[in-house]
Amino acid sequence: MSLHEEFADDLALYALGSLDGAERQTIEKHLEECASCRRELELLRGDSSLLALTTAGPKPPARARQRFVSAIAEESKVSSRLPVAGATSTSERRRRSWWLVPGLVTLAALALVCIDLWRQNSTLHEDVASLRAQIADQGSKLEQANEVVATLLDPEATKIELVAVGNKPQPRGKAIYERRNRNLIFFASNLPPLPAEKIYELWLFPANGGAPIAAGLFKPDARGSATVVNPPLPEGVEAKNFVVTLEPESGSHESPRGTPVIVGVGE
Repeated sequence: MSLHEEFADDLALYALGSLDGAERQTIEKHLEECASCRRELELLRGDSSLLALTTAGPKPPARARQRFVSAIAEESKVSSRLPVAGATSTSERRRRSWWLVPGLVTLAALALVCIDLWRQNSTLHEDVASLRAQIADQGSKLEQANEVVATLLDPEATKIELVAVGNKPQPRGKAIYERRNRNLIFFASNLPPLPAEKIYELWLFPANGGAPIAAGLFKPDARGSATVVNPPLPEGVEAKNFVVTLEPESGSHESPRGTPVIVGVGE
């Protein structure tokens, strides 16, 4: 048995601060003279530190955990080691080693449990963040739906029916406008298909005789139906009428330039 093997179990105990008296003095004297044992002591201390930090940080390197587990296994073989000068008896060292081994094994097992709990905690944080984003999105959609329902049911909202100009009222439209909240919901049906490079544009005509206000561009579906919901409108404008015109594809925006298709008749 080499001199380093004789001190192997004492190095593990010394790294954990479990040596005192003559044993501590003997190992410290040996460490002063042996560079190899000093390096091994640094490795053991580094391994125990990494295991202690696993409850608050990432998983320690596999090689560090393996060295520490190997040191624990080395303790179980203490009964086959020869005693050094000034050390305790073999039976006393065996009793001490067997008392220490269960604690070290428990520490290693606890560290592994902490690693697993840390991973589960990270996953839970990600799930919570995803649920919060979904709730916020659903809340925004619910708020918009509530605004639409409130506008439809508001008895003070202006409701104007739009009919075809100069023809029997096949294309039709209905505007529901709430001035105080600037909410506007417009429905159209039976609109003719759009010519190439054309688009329909909705206009709000103010009651004070001011210039018409663009209230949204839209294209009907295959059945001639279309909807405009809450376009950006200036605050406090009272509506006298609504008109839909056929405009260039980019829209007119400032004032109607195209032909009126349906015009409000009021209620």
